[in-house]
Amino acid sequence: MGLVSLLKKKNRTTLFTTPSHGRKFFIFHKFYQWYKYDISETDTHDPQEALKQAEHKASKIYGTRYTKFLTNGSTSGVIAAIISSGVKKILIWDKAHPCHRNGAILAGCQITEYTLPINEKWGADIAITPAKVKELLNKYPADGIIITTPTYEGFAANIKEISLICKKKNVKLIADEAHGALYPFSDELPESAVKYADYTIQSLHKTAGGLNPTALLHSNDNDPEEALSMINTTSPSYPLLATIEANINFLNSKKGRRKLDNLIKFIKSLKLPQGGEDITKILIKKEGLTGYQLSEILFDKYKIEDEKTNEVSTMLLCGIGTSKRMLIKLKKALEEIYSEK
Repeated sequence: MGLVSLLKKKNRTTLFTTPSHGRKFFIFHKFYQWYKYDISETDTHDPQEALKQAEHKASKIYGTRYTKFLTNGSTSGVIAAIISSGVKKILIWDKAHPCHRNGAILAGCQITEYTLPINEKWGADIAITPAKVKELLNKYPADGIIITTPTYEGFAANIKEISLICKKKNVKLIADEAHGALYPFSDELPESAVKYADYTIQSLHKTAGGLNPTALLHSNDNDPEEALSMINTTSPSYPLLATIEANINFLNSKKGRRKLDNLIKFIKSLKLPQGGEDITKILIKKEGLTGYQLSEILFDKYKIEDEKTNEVSTMLLCGIGTSKRMLIKLKKALEEIYSEK
């Protein structure tokens, strides 16, 4: 029995357990369905076993050794990956998410930071290259490296080649793929790290339609369960965990893959700007305007909010929930903006 099925199953027992709302007392009534499915980890249906089964099924879908459901975002996945890997000397990008450094500190690692160049055309960070990885591993005595792929703006690393370089050096590779959760489900997107890296972390809530802050930790190395137990609550949210199961099943279904394919095809048909390898990250700029000014125009005049802005460009993020109506509105707004002198 999966988590979704478990939560739908009627439980007629009288509860003297946590959570204390008893699935009948709704402080915020609009969330009554959430309360209804919010069960205790001590529930007689054994949700822990259902979670193990759901995670095992997910690992089969992704082709990984282990896949773990996260309800504390990719942050918890990165930290657990570093702890689980057992690395002692780790290479970290100096502009990476803070959890990279925090995880290394918690694991007692010796940290060496590396820098990466900026894509001057877009004013955006680019992904690390295999040549850079080789250079770093030849220069520093590291047994682990964390890379961010894709970057916020959609620049993706050659994960297959980087993985081969790390394996030759006996270096653990951790891939922060928080913004690439859709990659395993489309050949039109960059190749996912899930089958190549020792650990890959993905945020379902960023692009794949998941609720905040659902995410995944994939491992082809050690079982990260013990590391996760060190940093996670012992009272997990089973409604959130069930949404992860449902999210993965949808992405892997014919309906989900068709929806993603249709989104990518429609983005291509609009011939919108694309800076990196990921077509779902739309980078725009206009001569004479900074990225910040362009962002303000989009928001103030067209009520369109971007995801990330820099001095040169603005990035609009598309995910599984991005509709054709939204993209057409963006296209029309950009046509007006670009036509103005």
